Amino acid sequence: HEREHDREISELITKHKEEMEELRAALNKEQQQLLDELQHQMEATHKAEIEQAQIQSQTLHNLELEAVRLSLNNMHTSQLELTQSNLRKEKETALVELREMLNDKRAQEIAILQSRHQLELEKIREKCLKEKDDL
Repeated sequence: HEREHDREISELITKHKEEMEELRAALNKEQQQLLDELQHQMEATHKAEIEQAQIQSQTLHNLELEAVRLSLNNMHTSQLELTQSNLRKEKETALVELREMLNDKRAQEIAILQSRHQLELEKIREKCLKEKDDL
């Protein structure tokens, strides 16, 4: 029974690890998709802004164009950092919630296994007492 109990606990631990890995992979994939989407949006916005800057370059001084380009780069960098920070926070929150949920589930499963184990132990004791009385 102890070996079976240990095996069941080991299976639960393995299942828990597999579920965590699957969830990490899914979160990483989702984060990468969001980053790719943001990159495409940023490239489209950047392309539109460059075209407008080229029209203005016919009348603006080269120094003003450089200031606009630096400002855009800073804005894009800040936006990307903010998005990455938000994604990281969301991922951490989701992982904490998932970990808590899996720990609760594992605790419930362990409690069920312990009660089964206790019930089986009581049955064996009763059987032993009965056999002892019979003898």
